[in-house]
Amino acid sequence: MQILKNTLLVGLLGAFSLGAHGQSFNSASSQAKADLKASLAELAEVRATITAEKIPLVSAVAKVEDEVIRKKDEVDRLRRLRDNSDLGLNRLRDQVESMKQQNEYAAGLLDEFVRSFETRIDYSETQLYSQATEDARLALDDSDMSQAERFEKQLDVIGVALDRMDKLVGGYTFEGRALEPQSGGIEEGTFAVYGPTVYFVSKQSDLAGLTFNKLNAAEAAIAIPGAEFTSGIRNFIEGGKGTIPADATLGKAIKVIQGNDTILEHLAKGGSVGYVIIALGLVCVLLGVIKFFEVSKFKAPTPETLQTVLTHLESGDVANASSAAAADKTGLISAGVEHAKDSRGTLEEILYERILAARPGLERFLPFIALTAAAAPLLGLLGTVTGMIKTFNLITIFGTGDAKSLSSGISEALVTTELGLIVAIPALIIHGLLSRLARQKLGEMEQTAVGFVNGIAQND
Repeated sequence: MQILKNTLLVGLLGAFSLGAHGQSFNSASSQAKADLKASLAELAEVRATITAEKIPLVSAVAKVEDEVIRKKDEVDRLRRLRDNSDLGLNRLRDQVESMKQQNEYAAGLLDEFVRSFETRIDYSETQLYSQATEDARLALDDSDMSQAERFEKQLDVIGVALDRMDKLVGGYTFEGRALEPQSGGIEEGTFAVYGPTVYFVSKQSDLAGLTFNKLNAAEAAIAIPGAEFTSGIRNFIEGGKGTIPADATLGKAIKVIQGNDTILEHLAKGGSVGYVIIALGLVCVLLGVIKFFEVSKFKAPTPETLQTVLTHLESGDVANASSAAAADKTGLISAGVEHAKDSRGTLEEILYERILAARPGLERFLPFIALTAAAAPLLGLLGTVTGMIKTFNLITIFGTGDAKSLSSGISEALVTTELGLIVAIPALIIHGLLSRLARQKLGEMEQTAVGFVNGIAQND
């Protein structure tokens, strides 16, 4: 359009110019028409050129726009693929982590099974299965071993356990070693697992019996149930038929019997305080026995002797009275005969002096026995306190999970209290009996002294 305007303006200017130079209007008009025609032709040509150039450009723009749309779609697709890849990777990571946790859980279960398997089998069977369980335990601590290899070792234990279950149906036998309970020697023989009970027959001797786990023993010990069952157990293991004892307590009765301490073992649990209490008790018993015989041998003057002496004194026969008084080993009547002519007050004082002289001998050792009766419970209380202190020290070191490590302190606390009461109660009884006997002897002497004084007074 701009080209067309320019063309028209040029034509008009030319027309004016022509008019100005005296050209005629017609020539100017013709010229203008010619110019106009030329301009229109040029305009048409320009339009054709623009149209010809516009179509490829529009097509190119459309192609570019299509390419942009396609690229955007491709970008969106790639983004979706990336997001899906990230999601899949995270999912795979989660799956891997979950599988690791499952493997760890399975490994824990297998390890727990291995440990529980060792506790479920009889102690004698460890000779058969110790290798498999030991390999499984060592595999857990072996950093060079893969998880699959550890699983293989643990699965071997499961296989062994399944084989054992198959063999338990009807029982089975195996060769092994056992501990002779008396001498502690090791004997070769045959074990028979029948239900929860394991029997053993020695090939080296006539030893036969049930097995039990002896503390700190490397092999299973033998509990001999009795001579009447020995042949039956041997026939059962060697021939498959025989009369055998059955333990309905599943070994608990044997453990109770084997767990009973001897007297010396029980006393040893009291520790140093327990030994002091025992020594004090033994001394008390020894003194009590000595004192019993001492008091029993002490002969107080008899009424017959007193009457004989008084009869002689009444008749004035002092010599025979002195001879008769010699039968009294306490010297009470002899002293009375010697001072029979003295005043009543003097005679009473002399006889009372004899009684006082006899009292220390009769009451000797009785204060010590009374002291033992009073001190033994206090020593037991001292042992209780020291035992509890020891227990708390052990708790500080080992914690409360291991009861065996605490048993020594608890035993000392309880045994010392027991020993203190065991010593104190008999000591109290012994002291009471001996004191009663001593007072009885002194009472007899006092009765004799009063009778002598009264008899002399009547004679006067």
